[in-house]
Amino acid sequence: MTRILCIGEAMAEIRRDGPGYVVGFAGDTFNTAVYCRRRLRRGTVGYLTRIGTDPLSAGFLALARQEGLDVTSVGRERAQNIGIYTVQTDDRGERSFAYWRDASAARQLFRQPEDLAALDTADLIYLSGITLAILSPEARMSLLTRLAALRQGGKCVAFDSNYRPKLWPDAQTARRVITQAWTVTDIALPSVDDEIALFQDADDAAVLQRLRGLGLRQGALKRGARGPVALDPDVAAFDFPPAARVVDTTAAGDSFNGGFLAAWADGADTTACLSAGHALARIVVSRPGAIVATEDT
Repeated sequence: MTRILCIGEAMAEIRRDGPGYVVGFAGDTFNTAVYCRRRLRRGTVGYLTRIGTDPLSAGFLALARQEGLDVTSVGRERAQNIGIYTVQTDDRGERSFAYWRDASAARQLFRQPEDLAALDTADLIYLSGITLAILSPEARMSLLTRLAALRQGGKCVAFDSNYRPKLWPDAQTARRVITQAWTVTDIALPSVDDEIALFQDADDAAVLQRLRGLGLRQGALKRGARGPVALDPDVAAFDFPPAARVVDTTAAGDSFNGGFLAAWADGADTTACLSAGHALARIVVSRPGAIVATEDT
């Protein structure tokens, strides 16, 4: 059994539903944790974050437990609340967001020793560029340093760069930190658009060349409807069917990551992991919201 721990920020998601709105909970690494737990046959999935003591934070905790996540590493902050965002989609399912997250409790992650200690309980640790972006510089360095040490002890690290420019002080800082994260990564799960936007690579081939040059061989480069390609150059490329219907692309990459990591933890080879991730993402983009109904996945 593999113990997986996902790290990051969960937020209250306010989404239009007809003439009104509905409230759910989402966040890139939380979405991945949920979808990974749903697909994992053998193992556990935990979530490491910090939330407030407000009603929305309690609602998030209830959902995480309902989804079967281990929440023993969720810390509470009295002075902060859970972050909030709204999402709207256009006719093609593309998203636009507005955020209220400056006082998010998750920004306090890794300022307390228990957050770093929680990493020791996992076999596979998953985080994203958003995870790193919301941390203080000191907390970010503590996390990356601990991840490097844990890898030396046999732990596995999975990372999705998930570049969001507004969360970083500047692109130079983002490039430096995300490059450092790639150097402590075993399973790379980037999206081609994010990598090109941040590193100004010319195309897919250039992204793959740069990542492989950092020693990355496990994982996938996500390419949306075109389907993923393996980081391992020895894994043959093949065509993936696009989604028959796209309603909402929220969590497309997150669900891919969840499907891929669940398959990996269950012992599948890279080709099967790619297929598992893509198949799950095709379902998720055909339905509204970041986390779709359990019976759909």
